[in-house]
Amino acid sequence: MIEKVAILGDGAWGTALASVLAERGASVIQWSRSAELAREMQATRENSKYLPGLKLPRGVTVTNEPGAFAHADVIVSAVPSRYLRAVLTELSPEFDRGRPFVSATKGMEASTRLRATEIIADVLGEHPLAVLSGPSHAEEVAQRMPTAVVAASTDPGLAMRVQDLFGTERFRVYTSPDPVGVELGGALKNVLAIAGGLVDGLGFGDNTKAALLTRGLTEMTRLGIALGGKAETFHGLSGIGDLVVSCVSSHGRNRLVGDRIARGESLEQVLASIPGTPEGVTTVQAVVEMAQGVAVEMPISSQIHSVLFEGKSPLAAVQDLMNRQQKDEVVI
Repeated sequence: MIEKVAILGDGAWGTALASVLAERGASVIQWSRSAELAREMQATRENSKYLPGLKLPRGVTVTNEPGAFAHADVIVSAVPSRYLRAVLTELSPEFDRGRPFVSATKGMEASTRLRATEIIADVLGEHPLAVLSGPSHAEEVAQRMPTAVVAASTDPGLAMRVQDLFGTERFRVYTSPDPVGVELGGALKNVLAIAGGLVDGLGFGDNTKAALLTRGLTEMTRLGIALGGKAETFHGLSGIGDLVVSCVSSHGRNRLVGDRIARGESLEQVLASIPGTPEGVTTVQAVVEMAQGVAVEMPISSQIHSVLFEGKSPLAAVQDLMNRQQKDEVVI
């Protein structure tokens, strides 16, 4: 049976996932909040704003019409976390309960500290929910470079359905019973990716980046366990895998934010000049508050918050991290 899939979001990630689904044989409708962009994408068969160069497969239709969801078997959410609540509220009459949602959003809502699946449940009520996450830059997925991700759900049948729906010879999907850990990994790594950019912008080298990745993973794991995730999840694709690619890749918007701030630009200048949404900027506010609430120490994330929102210099943040009291290495 051909699955009918509706994708919420017109960004690079939503467009790349539409291409993967079409390759797998699904009938895909991609929804854009912008009627103008939807018309352009449908006419030119390209998302020139967010993912130029990728020709949309024949199986993908782009629209701004809310009725796009009426006959979808599965709904995939690829809306940035800061816009997700507003989009879902606007479209809520279109979603019948019972249809599964797959969240591909890697971020958290700053004001509520909710993960994307929690926002979906808060706005729409009960739906079968799954999370799709892992080291997966949209640009490389669009070029059909081999990529591996994780589909996580408390319902093993839904996780396997998502695995089958997305799996191709270039897009490998594993399953996991830990949606909390998988979703947190996809959100927390964005904060540390900003730190990776600061390392690059300050001109530091491989030693520094390796220390960041190792101790950053410890921070992610500690908070993840405190919030209900499983430790082993953070040592998989949605944890260390996504952390590595986000901290080293030239594609990453979060890494770019840190890099440019370290080179002297303000956060406002950076955000005004790059396409898409660097989720780490919003997520770090939620992370710092959540860590305080569960008494988890996250020194790297705290310093990133100070750089972004309290005017601290990136070099001073690094110096304060290095000058902390000496201690035994504890990995969780």
